[in-house]
Amino acid sequence: MNTAIQSIHSTLTGVFELVIPEIVLIATALILFMLGTFRAGSKVSGILALAGLGGALFSQSMALPQATNELTVSPIIADELAFFIRTLAVCGGILLVFLCWEESPRHTPEYLACILIITAGLALVGLANELTILFLAFELISIPTYLMLYLARSDTEAQEATLKYFMLSILSSALMLFGFSYLYGITGSMNIPAILQILPLVGPTSMGNLEIVAAIMILAGIGFKITAVPFHFYAPDVYQGGPAGTVAMLAFVPKVAGFVALMRIFGGVGMIPAGVDGKVVFSDEVPLVLFMLALLTMTTGNVLALWQTNVRRLLAYSSVAHAGYMLIGVAVLTSRPDLLGDSLSAKTAQAVSGPSGILFYLVAYGAMTLGAFAVLAYLGTAEKPIETLEDFAGLAKTYPLLAAHMILFLLSMIGLPLTAGFIGKFLVFASAIAAPDSAMQYYLQLLVLFGAINAAIGAYYYLQWIGVMVLREGIREIKVIHSVPIYSVILACGFLTLLLGIYPKLLMQSIQVALSGQ
Repeated sequence: MNTAIQSIHSTLTGVFELVIPEIVLIATALILFMLGTFRAGSKVSGILALAGLGGALFSQSMALPQATNELTVSPIIADELAFFIRTLAVCGGILLVFLCWEESPRHTPEYLACILIITAGLALVGLANELTILFLAFELISIPTYLMLYLARSDTEAQEATLKYFMLSILSSALMLFGFSYLYGITGSMNIPAILQILPLVGPTSMGNLEIVAAIMILAGIGFKITAVPFHFYAPDVYQGGPAGTVAMLAFVPKVAGFVALMRIFGGVGMIPAGVDGKVVFSDEVPLVLFMLALLTMTTGNVLALWQTNVRRLLAYSSVAHAGYMLIGVAVLTSRPDLLGDSLSAKTAQAVSGPSGILFYLVAYGAMTLGAFAVLAYLGTAEKPIETLEDFAGLAKTYPLLAAHMILFLLSMIGLPLTAGFIGKFLVFASAIAAPDSAMQYYLQLLVLFGAINAAIGAYYYLQWIGVMVLREGIREIKVIHSVPIYSVILACGFLTLLLGIYPKLLMQSIQVALSGQ
């Protein structure tokens, strides 16, 4: 007994060593908040924020991921997947700091401090081994977002966007917490691996019915984060009313956090050690719910985007559609978590599994989305913002390099070859096609068919946007803000979008290591 107590005590006290990068980020954010009282300039604040992100990367490189070959009571799980998500969070945080460098001149320290806290929250989502830590990590992402939406702009449109996001975010958090409470009531544990081991033993009882309720509530709460239908209706107004940098963060960070949480909770990715028996699924109804969620999300997003002339609302519905594509990977994961079946070799199954497709798609989506919003932020001024498709008329002639990058991002959103978006869509669709025989095989193949149709629908409004830039004459002069930090984000995202489209193996190797835990 004493040995067991000592082991638990050692595990819990060792948690702080596993979250040193997050501590560095939070500490830097607190310093930035203090600098805000002295009206520190954007240059000092930006350098300090980048130093904090660099310190987080350095502190992560000083520790190695721990092998997860046994269940642990630790609230933090430091496996390869957690380290991959943390690296993605910090790299995304660096891009967001550059993108938001000059977005709120009066409140730059506070603004960049919020980005660091959000980055720490995203990293903690990947590290969470308990439902309480997972919920707190989501709140670390949500609460600073309210502040960012409010600080940058004070007009009526921005205030309306802030209020809508605030109210609906609280509702989504309540739904998620309600689902978590049901899981605790059913299993008696907040430890995610323990929950996933106990749930298959519940069976078709009254507790099993509560399990379905818990799954629906959790899906509803996370569905808000990833803008899945019908929890997407805040997105167009918030995207239109919010500042470009904050909206770019809102389009990327919650999506990564939401899909990582879905992979952990509903698929047990990285949570169940090899050799442990048990079917890591909630119930047979969950894959069907995800099938409907994926189908409705990608179809609604693409169809509604056809009617948009405001580019921000168009990107909002585009974000909804991309969430639907990624939900295909989650449906694959929940219908058959052990894709290493007899019909696939281990190497092939690892390459086309649902989790690998989701992770690659998230990186590709982040590159093309942050890049597109960086172009929006770079073009126009506060007096003459770029908001409608007509505002892009003639961009290829006036600013050919900017137009080339925007075209690259849009082609990646379509999913054309030699772009990161093509590889992401291919991996997600391939995971559904290659899934072994199961009750969901027909539905998964149907999702691929509808996914291809939706990709064709999406190509229409993306190509229309490209046509306006290339074929139309400008109706008014386009001015740029000549921001070096924002322009560096455009170049970095363009390079990454092209690099991952031409040489996807560079990222796939890291993803396979993250999923295999080796």
